[in-house]
Amino acid sequence: MSDYGADPQLLLLRRQYMQLFEPDFLAWPPAKFLKDVDVQKWLHKHLFDPYRNQRLPPEGYQMRVLEKLIAKVEKETGNPGRDVVLRELTACLESFVAKGVSSEFHTAQEETYVTFTCLPEKYSLDNSHNCDSEPTVTLLERRNLVSGSQITGFRTWEGSLHLGSYLLTDAGSQIIHGKNILELGAGAGFLSILLAKHLQAKHVTTTDGDEGVVESMKENLSLNGLDNQEKVRTGTLTWGCDPWETWIKDDCNANPYEVVIGADITYNKAAISALVSTLHKLIERRPNLKIIIAGVVRNAEIFQAFKDECAYRRFTVEEVNFEPKPMRQQKSLFYAAAVPIKILSITGPG
Repeated sequence: MSDYGADPQLLLLRRQYMQLFEPDFLAWPPAKFLKDVDVQKWLHKHLFDPYRNQRLPPEGYQMRVLEKLIAKVEKETGNPGRDVVLRELTACLESFVAKGVSSEFHTAQEETYVTFTCLPEKYSLDNSHNCDSEPTVTLLERRNLVSGSQITGFRTWEGSLHLGSYLLTDAGSQIIHGKNILELGAGAGFLSILLAKHLQAKHVTTTDGDEGVVESMKENLSLNGLDNQEKVRTGTLTWGCDPWETWIKDDCNANPYEVVIGADITYNKAAISALVSTLHKLIERRPNLKIIIAGVVRNAEIFQAFKDECAYRRFTVEEVNFEPKPMRQQKSLFYAAAVPIKILSITGPG
């Protein structure tokens, strides 16, 4: 099996794998397909070979996936002796076992590579391309953080992936193309990198309130070839203060903001007033500013409090009609949709 013309089932599996999708829910191709030696060679080359893939998932995750892959092949052939499994795959698993690699989840403080495949809405899913040609964003994240904790900025949450999916549509990409963007609460930096790397934003200013998160974000920008501040600038911005009394003033003069985005930033009721105050200050100076906010509605009362605060400021708030696809229909940017995820389009007083 050549790199070009890889089966769409294998490409889908690799996208999920590189995003550290839960192994129990990976979209495995049929076992009779997996037992093919050429398929196994492709899987070893693109999922487990560290010499070819410099930013693989953590070894514990690789081990869990390998165990499931080998079990599926052995079950299909009825041969538990593993002589039906490619030697490179069994050797990889044996190496993990010999090193004492644990398949348990890593600690919240441990950083791991996560690669998100960012396919545009009309991207061809035929077999005329290979996985190396697909648009991606690679981040260093702390995957086992809990939503609502004090360090949520070190990973990418569902609201960011949902907003990213929308911005990859024709309608969403038009909001970004050729525009100067300000992101609030950028966290690990997924959205800012997506906009600068793949959606042709003119300039992106990416901010967070935590200095440690901003430093990690800079590393993620570097991973994606975005070290140049002429394209992306990072900095700390505390909500509630007047942004025009900070470095934002000079940055906006140099790159007049046209769109503000934020995802997964409305979960903390105590911070909502400060967030909307910052939006108000931005709109005072940039009255034609368009604001796009996305978030998982885990608490309807808190989400409504954000909308109420916007109404108090006389903002116009409209819900964007973009529903998340069921998990099994997602081809990239995989995320759960069990809890409602909303995208709001906000403009200043008319």
